[in-house]
Amino acid sequence: MSVRFDLDPSVTPELRDGICSLWAEVSNAGGAVGFVPPVTGEDIRPELVKHLAAMAEGRARLVVGRDADGTPLATAFLYENTHRLMRHYLWVYSVMVHPSLQGRGVGRELMAAVEGAARATEGIRAIRLTCRGGTGADRFYASCGYKEVGRVPDAIKVADDDYRDDITMWQELH
Repeated sequence: MSVRFDLDPSVTPELRDGICSLWAEVSNAGGAVGFVPPVTGEDIRPELVKHLAAMAEGRARLVVGRDADGTPLATAFLYENTHRLMRHYLWVYSVMVHPSLQGRGVGRELMAAVEGAARATEGIRAIRLTCRGGTGADRFYASCGYKEVGRVPDAIKVADDDYRDDITMWQELH
């Protein structure tokens, strides 16, 4: 399946609802994108609205991968730092790929699109993101050129008896 990546697409109701649906599907398939299954689109919507508001305010950008019909299959939100000493790097949040596309290279294509967007942003020298330990995401990001620069043990609680590390990853762009 061919996936087309766009930066800063127009946010239509179809795109908004498609991202909400994608986020729920990824979460329910065990993806570590801020929720623990089971979730519905309505559970996800308030978090998505925060990203969309940041986009409308010019504080965030969206990289979205879509199929030929325009259905969202992959996303990443890029945030500029507001702190004057940290404006040289972007944060990346809500990185996800539809479960049916796992292992097909779409995640690498998404991260390449994120890197391209960061490189095209004036003054940006690096990308920073966090991921949940125990998922293999840290190994995936490492294979995309990121290095682990920090880890907080048991910082993420996914169940009463299940705590995961919060891992910070960093990619230099120069």
